[in-house]
Amino acid sequence: MKLSTQLPYSDDPVGGAERIVELEKAGLDVVWVAEAYSYDAVSVMGYLAARTERVEIGSGILPIYSRTPTLTAMTAAGLDALTNGRAILGIGTSGPQVIEGFHGVPFDKPVARTREVIEICRQVWRREKIDHHGIYDIPLSGGTGLGKPLKLVNHPKRSDIPIWVAALGDKNLEMTAELAQGWLPHAVVPERIQQAFGGPLAAGLAKRDPALGPLQIAGGGFLALEPEMFEHARNAARSMFALYVGGMGARGKNFYNTVMQRQGWPDEAKLVQDLYLDGRKEEAAAALPQEFIDSVTLVGEPGFVKERIAALHEAGVTHLQVTPVTADAPKVLSQVKEWLPA
Repeated sequence: MKLSTQLPYSDDPVGGAERIVELEKAGLDVVWVAEAYSYDAVSVMGYLAARTERVEIGSGILPIYSRTPTLTAMTAAGLDALTNGRAILGIGTSGPQVIEGFHGVPFDKPVARTREVIEICRQVWRREKIDHHGIYDIPLSGGTGLGKPLKLVNHPKRSDIPIWVAALGDKNLEMTAELAQGWLPHAVVPERIQQAFGGPLAAGLAKRDPALGPLQIAGGGFLALEPEMFEHARNAARSMFALYVGGMGARGKNFYNTVMQRQGWPDEAKLVQDLYLDGRKEEAAAALPQEFIDSVTLVGEPGFVKERIAALHEAGVTHLQVTPVTADAPKVLSQVKEWLPA
């Protein structure tokens, strides 16, 4: 089991990167860099490449709509060269609020687009001439008529850069289990992962090329081991999940809300969304059941946290994803690192 964390959104990406340098020394294995509508992820990943030595650096995630598939492949290859083979390409669709609201691009055919992006990226890394005609039309049919199939000039560090997909819907998760090296889910409750996701996971794994290896899965949550930090960590989790379950999308079109429903809290998920969309954000956070918060965090005495790690491992989680809430993150991560299954 590997230990991973998310680089927080910040106006000071340099300071954030320097904290990752310290966490690397404490045993951190993977850092994920998000790209929503803040600073772009690639610039920060390039800086992390120069400041770190061992930690894997993943995009968590690059939205598939804001770059062409070939640019996504070029970017991942460049980062892999800069890191000497430590890059992970994490991709996902994001959502209509960001894609249409911030980028001004239609949010259409998300699963088919993701599949084609994966296929094209791997063709680029194998230095094949790109001749792809689906949703993405490369070379462009029509136009000036001067386009021709091209291959990457460089020889990539690796032709099989790991691809992880942030998938929540059934079709996208099935495609992820079939084609990707890893899955970035949301709010994994280990005891209910089969209940919520077992069907599409099994369907995708049945079509999976054995050469891809076992599907890697991230899971975990806010982490606090010191009693004086417990309430702060739980409140932080409540605020974050209220935003995602309540506000990331419209009624009837919120993937995060659906995930909470499918893991056993349908009425509570609806209530949180109603409160949040009515502007009652604090009430929405308070409406999240304590059972849910305890299930999707790692907050408590060492014995409890060890039990949660064991449950995640038993459910197939390969990367313990943590957000440490502490004044001494390197110390806490070093301690947790010792508890991970070999």
